[in-house]
Amino acid sequence: MFGGSSKSDPGAPRESASPAAVRRRLAIRLAAWGLVIAGASVPLGSILRQRAMAESLLARESRLAVEAIDVINERRLVHNEEEIPDRSTISDFFAGSGFDAKTSEEILRAARPVYDLSRVRAGNRVDIIRSGFGDLRALTYEVDRDRLLWITKQQDGFHSELRAIPYEIVVTGVAGTVRDSLFQAMEDLGEGVWLTVEIAEIFGWDVDFSTDTRVGDTFEIVVEKKILHGERWGYGRILAAQYTNAGELHQAVLFRDPSGRPAYYAPSGKSLQKAFLRSPLKFAAPVTSRFSNSRFHPILKRYRAHHGVDYGVPVGSAVQAVGEGRVAFAGPKGQGGNTVQLRHPKGFDTYYLHLSRILVKPGQQVRQGEIIAKSGMTGLATGPHLDFRVSRHGRFLNFLTLKLPPAESVAPKDKAGFAALRTQLVDQLARLHDQTAGKVEHANTQPLPGPPTNPAAGR
Repeated sequence: MFGGSSKSDPGAPRESASPAAVRRRLAIRLAAWGLVIAGASVPLGSILRQRAMAESLLARESRLAVEAIDVINERRLVHNEEEIPDRSTISDFFAGSGFDAKTSEEILRAARPVYDLSRVRAGNRVDIIRSGFGDLRALTYEVDRDRLLWITKQQDGFHSELRAIPYEIVVTGVAGTVRDSLFQAMEDLGEGVWLTVEIAEIFGWDVDFSTDTRVGDTFEIVVEKKILHGERWGYGRILAAQYTNAGELHQAVLFRDPSGRPAYYAPSGKSLQKAFLRSPLKFAAPVTSRFSNSRFHPILKRYRAHHGVDYGVPVGSAVQAVGEGRVAFAGPKGQGGNTVQLRHPKGFDTYYLHLSRILVKPGQQVRQGEIIAKSGMTGLATGPHLDFRVSRHGRFLNFLTLKLPPAESVAPKDKAGFAALRTQLVDQLARLHDQTAGKVEHANTQPLPGPPTNPAAGR
């Protein structure tokens, strides 16, 4: 057959590609894969970079947090407040608080020009202030209810100063009923012993709280309270008070005496202060033997005069001077045992017998209410008690029935100011009484409107 077919023979060998063509095809393929790989690596690189940045930031924040904690602990103040234990010295207290001898000595030396810490009293508070790391920064000692001794640690050692306690004064009403004793009534109200003692001193010329207190007696008080950090820190002045004893009302208003000193007066303007207090003891002292011209003596087994009043109290009870005077005798005296005799104006003498301890010396001047001795059972005594006697111009008198003359009344020039103040305070007492009248339980303390403008000096 002439002519050939136009189709190629599948069995014939292919024409080999040239090297240039191969290189072109390889370059195209590599470029394509490069684009694919490059496109995939963009988010992966971003993630890796973000992770590295996050780790760096976390490390930085951790470092800053540690530094911040260090700063906080350095600046943070940790308070540890404790009371001075009974029969403990300040050195004992410091040792128990972990102070070494050198630190204790440095503190005592720094405080000495301002306050002698060897005079610390049991029950007063010490606040040891440390940093968050435990380093000592400062300490305070409660000198009294108005002042703190501050001792701070500085670069050149310890420095000390006295600071006023920054409390707030709030005028408050306190009212209650005696079910057992005045002490117990105050305790049931959550009030302090100081308030009980002050009430006994205010009315001590008219009411003997050791023998005259009766179940059902009522009291109302307008008093300044010192508030610190939301809690009662102490008391200021008692501005007014009333005590109903066996149905008899006794009232007191704080004003000033003719010399300008604080003094308590009845609403009539008469001073409550008298020549003698009604008792040589403050509280809880039952009369075990009364004044008599013929009493059977339990030891001598015969009748003889007993020109005194016996108060049954434990050994060591505080004995107070019933009036201002001079110590005429202090020491052992026959059957009376340890005895103190005080000489008072207008021919009066008072005697305190069977004492366990005498705290005054002959010739010493004593104030009314000053503690002069401790009760006991020395001399001819069957048990612990205080035998108290009073004489005038050598003649013994029955102290339980003795009428005591009052001191000076409000000065004429002050009567108008006293009258205005009296009205305000007596009205507050009346409201307190009305609010608690008829209640079986003790009344709660309650705030009163504003502190009255009282010209008497602070207490």
